Amino acid sequence: MRRIGVNFLMVAGLVLSLLGFTFIKTGSIQGKVAPAEGVSQVLAVLGTDTLNTTINNGSFAFRNVKIGTYTIVIKANAPFKDLSIKNVAVIDSATTDVGLIKLQ
Repeated sequence: MRRIGVNFLMVAGLVLSLLGFTFIKTGSIQGKVAPAEGVSQVLAVLGTDTLNTTINNGSFAFRNVKIGTYTIVIKANAPFKDLSIKNVAVIDSATTDVGLIKLQ
């Protein structure tokens, strides 16, 4: 009888921990930078959290980011200037497209 109780507690604990992961709210951010050779790094900043992503022909995407309002920071190669885009809202299960960002 004691073994059944211990097994039940283990299964219940496992189920509760798995359900905890379903409540994590995430979304995505994507966009494109032109000219592609002008960008060296793209960052997404939320408070003290900073995310980095890869750039492929000027396109970038941040996947599975927590919901909130981000600032996108574009680090540019010379002679182009760095650029920031503020108030990029990420909502649950949606992709926020910041569109085409033209470096100057």
